[in-house]
Amino acid sequence: MATTYNWNCKTVDCYPTDGQYTDVVYNVHWIVTGTSDTLDPEGNAYTATSIGTETISTSDLSGFTPFADLTNADVVAWTKAAMGAEQVTALETNLQSQIALEITPVSVTLTIGEPVPPAEEE
Repeated sequence: MATTYNWNCKTVDCYPTDGQYTDVVYNVHWIVTGTSDTLDPEGNAYTATSIGTETISTSDLSGFTPFADLTNADVVAWTKAAMGAEQVTALETNLQSQIALEITPVSVTLTIGEPVPPAEEE
């Protein structure tokens, strides 16, 4: 099973001004979605999502990019750098684990007096 990860870092908090610069990004609201290449019985990919925020340092603005020129890829790179490789790996590993549990659950919730759902065939 292979999983792809989509990072959405398009929502940011900015300082209106910081020295000579305007709309300086200092906080990123990220959403990471893992999508498996394994499909459920209805033909949909298994997915898991995690959300959070990450503070971006504004101590060195020498490579400043104007807000109008920013791309999601730029902010994803900043966010991953601020998190560090270990935290990024842990986040993606957690999403992979959630997907694995969807595919092969180790626990199910049933209600007494209700019919037991049929087991899914693989």
